[in-house]
Amino acid sequence: MSKANRVVFKAVQFVVVGAVLEVETIAQGRGIRELARLRRVYGRGRWRKRKGIAKIRFDDGTTCTAELHWYEAHGVGRKELKIKRLIS
Repeated sequence: MSKANRVVFKAVQFVVVGAVLEVETIAQGRGIRELARLRRVYGRGRWRKRKGIAKIRFDDGTTCTAELHWYEAHGVGRKELKIKRLIS
């Protein structure tokens, strides 16, 4: 890959402000592609991949509504939140 075609992704820091709404399970158990890694890093549990809508605030102070995806397991909690798309 040449330098002209290289893309550098910057990690975006954000904080969830308020409750996560419209939560639904996308995948669970063996349906999760990352299951082995999740168990190795965070431990055993009944892992689920979930999504929901929440208001978020970025480091620069701007706020917006976004669709978030994350993994969670009972006793472990929410892990690896990421923004899938900005709604407004």
